[in-house]
Amino acid sequence: MPAVVEADDEGLYVLKFRGAGQGAKALVAELIAGEIARALALPMPEIVLIDLDPGLARTEPDPEIQHLIRASAGINLALDYLPGAVNFDPVAEQPGGDLASRIVWFDAFVSNVDRTPRNTNLLMWHRQLKLIDHGAALYFHHGWNGSAEQAGNAFPMIKDHVLLPWADAIAHVDAPLAARLAPDVIAGIVAQVPDAWLANEDAFADPAGQRAAYIAYLSRRLAERGRFVEEAIRARS
Repeated sequence: MPAVVEADDEGLYVLKFRGAGQGAKALVAELIAGEIARALALPMPEIVLIDLDPGLARTEPDPEIQHLIRASAGINLALDYLPGAVNFDPVAEQPGGDLASRIVWFDAFVSNVDRTPRNTNLLMWHRQLKLIDHGAALYFHHGWNGSAEQAGNAFPMIKDHVLLPWADAIAHVDAPLAARLAPDVIAGIVAQVPDAWLANEDAFADPAGQRAAYIAYLSRRLAERGRFVEEAIRARS
């Protein structure tokens, strides 16, 4: 249950609650995947961290939302609110092949299972495509022990990607996209994850150790990307 909130900078944001049922790992995925998308120059709303005051629950009449606010006290994640944006319609819209290919490559890299015709997680805003909602990406980190052994695996679920029919340049965009994710870029993105989001019940290490594991996994997946690139090309054919 996200919420549209006004922050102390007078901006409007779509707030994702840390205390929601998906847990803090959904916010970790939102932040890491979203910032990777921005590093790849994909059209993403601005991502911010918001400090939520649990006292706001006092003015909320719904007991469930009161509980959600209190459970989310502290740092949460939010996206810039895009007024007037509408859901992407794959029947009405015809995205260009280059952009579609870059988005498909990105979603295969971050293992995003949630960009299908049933739930596109794409918006149209001022006639431009915008990527949203990456909480289902990085699904490997649920019950994860920190290993990078499976990082080079293909991503068969790319066959359900809503933009795959237009993604006719996956092989062409591969090298330029990979070049944007230099080691310092990946490390800088992972460094933004707050410690509080990494202190969960199945943590395999302290926050610094978990960040190092994310960096190792993403770096190895990038180095061994041939399998997920070939899988995406094969799925489109």
